[in-house]
Amino acid sequence: MTRLADLAELVRAPAALSVPGDVLAGAAAAGALGRRTPALAGASVLLYWAGMAGNDWADRRLDAVERPERPIPSGRVHPAAAFGVAAGLTAAGLALATAAGGRRAATVAVPLAAAIWGYDLVAKNTAAGPAVMAACRGLDVLLGATTAGPAPRRSGASRPSGRRGFSAAAGPVSSSVGLVRALPAALTVAAHTWTVTALSRREVSGADRRLPQATLAGTALVAATALGRADPVPVALAAGYATRYGAAQARVLADPSPPRVRAAVGAGITGLPALQGALTARAGARLLGLAVAAAAPLGRRLARLISPT
Repeated sequence: MTRLADLAELVRAPAALSVPGDVLAGAAAAGALGRRTPALAGASVLLYWAGMAGNDWADRRLDAVERPERPIPSGRVHPAAAFGVAAGLTAAGLALATAAGGRRAATVAVPLAAAIWGYDLVAKNTAAGPAVMAACRGLDVLLGATTAGPAPRRSGASRPSGRRGFSAAAGPVSSSVGLVRALPAALTVAAHTWTVTALSRREVSGADRRLPQATLAGTALVAATALGRADPVPVALAAGYATRYGAAQARVLADPSPPRVRAAVGAGITGLPALQGALTARAGARLLGLAVAAAAPLGRRLARLISPT
């Protein structure tokens, strides 16, 4: 019988701490933070977990050789159960996103789910793999921007209430404008994801030194784009992100062995909340940005129990 702990390992449960920050960064950049944002963040987590389960299902034969300790090849989770978990979480994630953000959210959530499955089943072991995974994270950020603009009105409602879909400087923000405003944050998170994914493809074999050179340069550029003008909060968060993740990549540069590569990948996953926090703070939500970044040390602690890679 499959245990809850085995399912948690299958979906890399603690790594999901790196996910809600995507939606929050996108919503902050779009001026769309509101009551529907937490539900979109929850949908994002469900889709992430679906991708992790689908990844292990698709890799079950390869893992039997390279990582026999994983839940499926070790016999702790049946392949059919893993596929069912992936499909069920995908359906739940799409349903929650649509319930929270209506058609606007569905227009991003559906391509996001398709990209996740496309990566697991087709692109992962091709040259396009890092780009497809980067697209997944970029779409995840844009998902947070889909509630910009007035919420769907109920019958008899005269106008939307609260501050949803409003920018403090400019008033109501349309959905299309919100997506445009969130695009720089989406590209920043996507670029970070490219570096992590490119490294992850060498977790078993080890890396050529040219790879950490390229990803380290990418990390420096990513951190620079997350800085806020004369604002110490995003500056501090971006610096913390670059220091921890960059140091892990520098160790790969010195010794490109599989353990060092895996450690760098883990640092990239657990360090992402600091980058998301910097982007959120840069958009003006400083306290929320600090709260997002606080997930980073918690994620590192939990990674000692369940590997995020």
